[in-house]
Amino acid sequence: MKRLFASLALCCTALCPTPAALAAPPGAQPAAGLPATPQDWRLAALRDIEAGYRVTLDNHAGARDPHNPAFLANLGAARAHGLALAARVTNGSGYLAALLGFTNRIHDGHAGVYPAIDFDTVQQAEWPGFVAAWRGELYVYKAEEGAASAGERIVSCDGVPVRRLIEDKVFAFMGRSDEEGQWWDHAHDLFRDWGNPFAPRPQRCVFEANGRQGERALRWRTMPQSATGWWYESVRGAPLPLGLSEPRPKLFWVAMPTFNPNEQERKAYRELYRQVQAGRERLLGADAVVIDLRANGGGSSLWSLDFAKALWGEDRVTRRRAAHGARTEVWYRASPGNIAYFQKMAQEKTAQGETAVAEIVNTYAQNLLAARSAGQDYYISKNDAPPPALDPTVDQPGDPAPFMRPTYVIVPGDCASACLDAIDYFKLFPNTKLVGAPSSADSTYMEVRVEQLPGGLARVIVPTKLYVHRPRGNGAFYRPDIPVTALDWSTATFLGVVEQDLARLPGSSTSVAGVDAAQP
Repeated sequence: MKRLFASLALCCTALCPTPAALAAPPGAQPAAGLPATPQDWRLAALRDIEAGYRVTLDNHAGARDPHNPAFLANLGAARAHGLALAARVTNGSGYLAALLGFTNRIHDGHAGVYPAIDFDTVQQAEWPGFVAAWRGELYVYKAEEGAASAGERIVSCDGVPVRRLIEDKVFAFMGRSDEEGQWWDHAHDLFRDWGNPFAPRPQRCVFEANGRQGERALRWRTMPQSATGWWYESVRGAPLPLGLSEPRPKLFWVAMPTFNPNEQERKAYRELYRQVQAGRERLLGADAVVIDLRANGGGSSLWSLDFAKALWGEDRVTRRRAAHGARTEVWYRASPGNIAYFQKMAQEKTAQGETAVAEIVNTYAQNLLAARSAGQDYYISKNDAPPPALDPTVDQPGDPAPFMRPTYVIVPGDCASACLDAIDYFKLFPNTKLVGAPSSADSTYMEVRVEQLPGGLARVIVPTKLYVHRPRGNGAFYRPDIPVTALDWSTATFLGVVEQDLARLPGSSTSVAGVDAAQP
């Protein structure tokens, strides 16, 4: 379950916590140790769900949102559901499931209570010898010899259609089944067991290959470390290192596997921008540019924004963004906890020498203080700029030569938050096509902070702001222009897909690679 924590609550500005701040290290335990008895685990679950509910109620941007009057009732229902599960907890796996059940009912990837301990601390994951993958239906992705065969379709288990099983056993605790990309991201969890007592694992399944079906018993055992790579690859393939490459002359590949870069990756982004700006003449004559977002679950939107400006032109991107989001308002929840968060961050950024960021954050804190002093629930930031006098899509004097070459964006199913912002920017230009899977979605609640709960076992994720009139709506996701349902999500597969599409374009002289993108 390490990937669950690594992808939680990623937000869309440079001010948000990094995945390292959100994720528990492998094998981590709270300082005081784990609960020792069934009653201790039950009391811990009840305590942490109640505490998470209270922090969310007091600070979440949605709790006073006049645009979403159902929020409080939904939060109350999540609390009731979580406490009902917690009352039945007898061990660590039940504790984890109760917290996830509460969080899942909130139905927002940017909110909820998440364990601060790694799942393997409580119970090692078990599997039936194979990893599954969702490609519109569930297939065996890779398997140990004798357990299953890659490419088999999984029809049902224990007499229940597999889609319903995923709804009941997976999406009741993690993910959101109404977002198509979440099926790509979470359906394979049906065959990775961490002891959830509220979702017993499948025992017998029907597999189909070459039109013939057969039922087999599953033999569950400890999942080896060697299978972890299969589990990740089943969702996103094997992403390339961050940077620019040229797999063949005149076809350029831009890998962006993270928007939460470490220091080395920050240097790689700066080098990428330099290469795009210095080599823009070559890009203007490219057969295509591929922007590869495999493995990208969010972070800071500034990285993709700066890339878009380098490729299409800074003023072009700025004009189109301004017109696209002209009505957008940002509402910051003026709660004591959120104010303290921004005040502390301003101090930290000042101490780190990041004075420009510190000034921005301090302005947030001061505006929130003023709003609270005035008895207001929110500080509201509006776009007061007048509508553009000119068509924002028309080039202006001083613009660089327009980049109009075919651009393909590879989208994984777990693309969310700042990964979605990147697609927002790229799709401002009509030469952009999306390739791969449907994306995940965001609510309108963003800019998260993390608060440790008493006891040290869990943390609550709190969105501090909400968007009003954001062009991409609450829960909206992107569907691919070119779906890729092949089991193999390798770079070679996508290169073949791009070549096939280029060969169809009028006047194309490129050759077609023999890759079937539509079949597992």
